[in-house]
Amino acid sequence: MPISKRDLEFHVGDEDGTATTIFHDFNKAAGFAVSRSASTGLTVHVDVVAWTKAAARRWGGDASVEVYEADPEASVHERIVIKASALGRVA
Repeated sequence: MPISKRDLEFHVGDEDGTATTIFHDFNKAAGFAVSRSASTGLTVHVDVVAWTKAAARRWGGDASVEVYEADPEASVHERIVIKASALGRVA
């Protein structure tokens, strides 16, 4: 999903509430989130922040625009929760 513009942000944080890292590219945010979760064992979330109607459309089409229009002041448009584990060698 090559979504990348300045009015659409992906805020990656974890359940401990440590520092949030902001990305403008979903693939980079998702990769970072999986890596952080696998290395720390924590559940990590990616908060999708759509600052404009156009950003909401790029993220999820007409359905996302409806969500955006219902509450354009919402800080998080959508939250994706990631829990990754490294299981070691597989024989």
